[in-house]
Amino acid sequence: MNESPKKNSVFTIKNANGIEVECEVLFTFDSETTKKSYIVYTDNTTDESGSLKVYANTYDPSGKNMNLMPIETEIEYNTIEAILNKLEETEAKE
Repeated sequence: MNESPKKNSVFTIKNANGIEVECEVLFTFDSETTKKSYIVYTDNTTDESGSLKVYANTYDPSGKNMNLMPIETEIEYNTIEAILNKLEETEAKE
């Protein structure tokens, strides 16, 4: 699994209400298990507890398909959660 930090990469999506929202890429990675590429990003908003909202989707790294696709399986959710937990632990140690 290759993780690629893409700090300062910004893109715009439309939310459920059709409003354009600017998002910042936190990192991307490819999974050998699922054979998919993932993007983890934030819209720099916080939830009720003050934690940064983070989102994840699959994407086409070739750029041929610009649509973000949903996470479909529990394996994918668990993989992303494990990476986020590892990053959070690393950041807490620094």
